[in-house]
Amino acid sequence: MALLLRFVLLCGVADFARSLSITTPEQMIEKAKGETAYLPCKFTLGPEDQGPLDIEWLLSPADNQKVDQVIILYSGDKIYDDYYQDLKGRVHFTSTDLKSGDASINVTNLQLSDIGTYQCKVKKAPGVGNKKIQLTVLVKPSGIRCYIDGSEEIGSDFKLKCEPKEGSLPLRYEWQKLSNSQKLPTSWLPEMTSPVISVKNATTEYSGTYSCTVKNRVGSDQCLLRLDVVPPSNRAGTIAGAVIGTLLALVLIGLIIFCCHKKRREEKYEKEVHHDIREDVPPPKSRTSTARSYLGSNHSSLGSMSPSNMEGYSKTQYNQVPSEDFERDPQSVTLPTAKVAAPNLSRMGAVPVMIPAQSKDGSIV
Repeated sequence: MALLLRFVLLCGVADFARSLSITTPEQMIEKAKGETAYLPCKFTLGPEDQGPLDIEWLLSPADNQKVDQVIILYSGDKIYDDYYQDLKGRVHFTSTDLKSGDASINVTNLQLSDIGTYQCKVKKAPGVGNKKIQLTVLVKPSGIRCYIDGSEEIGSDFKLKCEPKEGSLPLRYEWQKLSNSQKLPTSWLPEMTSPVISVKNATTEYSGTYSCTVKNRVGSDQCLLRLDVVPPSNRAGTIAGAVIGTLLALVLIGLIIFCCHKKRREEKYEKEVHHDIREDVPPPKSRTSTARSYLGSNHSSLGSMSPSNMEGYSKTQYNQVPSEDFERDPQSVTLPTAKVAAPNLSRMGAVPVMIPAQSKDGSIV
């Protein structure tokens, strides 16, 4: 009975060995963001596996709310790699002859969204096999910034800080002194693997150049920091100088504003005065033109005189000189004695008459 049982088991093992099987073990792979992940999937076929070869890769995202996604497929001697939009153009078979037993793939330019469980399925009827690979995408430490938080003065307390811009946890820190005496203060030793070193009662011996290296499982980055511990500064003088400088600046600004305002007021006043002169004050009349127009009107009226009206004219007309020309300053205006010839009145049946002239004292000559 025992011999028969052994015979049956050996036959079953032989049949299993001859059927399709995936030889790649299940594993976990860690890669850095932006790198390429190689996901192996090698298989063997048995003599009874005569059906068409189908290869399928599926992704189970880390977010359990998402269903499994087919990312690449080989069927009917054709490759289909546009099933999953997030991996379109970034997933490829590594072998050009998949029938040789290699269904491995490469995922290029890894992103955090690529994290998940990848499953390789191979089918060649009647054989079927599958294996899973866990892919983790980590971010290398980068953008490390080293700086001093506090005043670098003798006797003061401050902190040396090392901060990465990005990097997947867990992160490891390592401080080193690169210049002067490379021996670190004993009080610093417990913090040499932390992102912050607290400095108490600083001395000039602490001065020098320090480096901070940040590491994780996929990479590392480093930054440098220069520490110069100096004597305390004259803070009172610095504050006084700052206050005085601020006051002087305010006074200067006030003067500039005052001058600009004053200049604008003067320009506005000049414009208003000029406008009033042009609009409100009429131009003065010409004395000469007034006198000439008066004499001209009288002169033109002589042509129509007759002896009958000469007497009235000689009594009244010469006393109607405009007051603005002669009454203001009678001694400053002197008119020359003029004789105006009367028109030829003989033709008109009239007696010629001489036109009297006005003397300096206003009497008729």
